[in-house]
Amino acid sequence: MRQGSSTGHFFQTDAEQAQTERRATKASNKNGNPVVLKSKLLAAVLDPSSPSSLLVAESASSVRRVDVESGETKHVFKGPSAPVTCVAVGGPGHHTVFAGSWDKDIWSWDLETRAPGRKYSGHTDFVKTVICAKIGAKDCLISGGADKKIIVWDTESGSRIHTIQDQTVSMMALQALAIDPLESTPEAVVLVSASSDPHIRRWRITASTAEQIKESSPREPNSMRHSILEHETTVYKLFFDTDGEDVDLWTASGDGTAKCLSRHKGFTTEDTIKHGDHVRAVAVTDQWVVTAGRDEDVKVWDRASGKLYCSLEGHYNEVTDLVMLPGGDRVASVSIDGTVRTWSLHKAELDKINKEKNDKAKGVGQEAPAESGMTAEEEAELAALMDED
Repeated sequence: MRQGSSTGHFFQTDAEQAQTERRATKASNKNGNPVVLKSKLLAAVLDPSSPSSLLVAESASSVRRVDVESGETKHVFKGPSAPVTCVAVGGPGHHTVFAGSWDKDIWSWDLETRAPGRKYSGHTDFVKTVICAKIGAKDCLISGGADKKIIVWDTESGSRIHTIQDQTVSMMALQALAIDPLESTPEAVVLVSASSDPHIRRWRITASTAEQIKESSPREPNSMRHSILEHETTVYKLFFDTDGEDVDLWTASGDGTAKCLSRHKGFTTEDTIKHGDHVRAVAVTDQWVVTAGRDEDVKVWDRASGKLYCSLEGHYNEVTDLVMLPGGDRVASVSIDGTVRTWSLHKAELDKINKEKNDKAKGVGQEAPAESGMTAEEEAELAALMDED
């Protein structure tokens, strides 16, 4: 263990100190045109009122509007007393911002004026994920918490419509929620949930009922399985590929992989992307799969071959979320390092980054060490004289 005069370093191991120094060195890079904030960034969604803006959940107990074009960050949604972990937009006319917090509550604001709205209290531990849906005539908010509960709320009245838990296999802390856009109907939504256990569960929810959907087992004809079990540990992200013909489900997991779960094969694994380390986020286009997580890099994979095409290096701490920007040719990433970065997905731009990396590895364009102008014998004589001193 290294013991230095700095109080921040006194109890750090050599490895931890090396990590701190590496991140400090890397922090000054401008890759991805970083917008720098003063707190850890835990999640992000598109701002429907501005095509170039994100709504970012901050550990500084707020939601902040970040314009990735101008770098503007002055609009802040305040109220929570603890870190904000998740954010969503919904309610009547999609004019309400909702945010879950470590303070166990879900806060809301008017999207345009940022005026505080209703607060939803009912979870008994951190709120980890929120999503909005229309069920029948009601605008609903659905939340998942570290208390292992999914709660469905009437956004207008603030009342709880359903509290959902797995009654058969213990469901751990919720991590992600997604609405199946293909199987949901005006009267019933199909909700997909992921949690700190590897099980992915599907639920059919109406205004009066909520039930878990039993899954067919493609590997065992005429049998059922309790849940979708394709990962080894925590599933952090769920993403439906709405541009794909089959609207398959993509997942990101702590087992180091992102997977495409085929709808036509009963949500079993169709493709596996081996990112490495914890994968916190995944996004897809018709050409690329983009993953990010604990190893700090945003990785772009060729969707057809499944091979890594380009690693986008810039963040210097864990990446917590990815948001595909309108047009599908750019992706934004947010990180615990407090930066929002934007990356082009144009093939020409990715090829340019790869070439720069290869040239750097080969020493192309780097100045050669200056020569001393002395012969080998003179160099040896000088070295001997230096040793005598």
